[in-house]
Amino acid sequence: MVNTKIVRARSTDEYVQMIQQALDDVWDLHQAIEFDEESMSYAREFIGPLENQLKGLYQAMKDGEYEFANGELPFMEIVEKYHDAQLPFKYLLKRINETHMKGLDV
Repeated sequence: MVNTKIVRARSTDEYVQMIQQALDDVWDLHQAIEFDEESMSYAREFIGPLENQLKGLYQAMKDGEYEFANGELPFMEIVEKYHDAQLPFKYLLKRINETHMKGLDV
């Protein structure tokens, strides 16, 4: 049995960078959907909610209202529903959630 440890952010700056990277990846996915609507149509159902949740998380960090470990992040339902090939930055989203749940790895 393989136990894969998800690496958490080591600092607040790294955590914010992870969230920014996920937002960049969402933008890239938007572009892929526009380029190839037919084969990317599955992503239309989750891209909006995922983007909104990440933006809300980022805004909470900026506003100083963010709290670690107040339950699993809502976007994890999306993460668990789709395969890595359908959601190429799935591991990054898992890292964000893991940091959220367990705090910074200091």
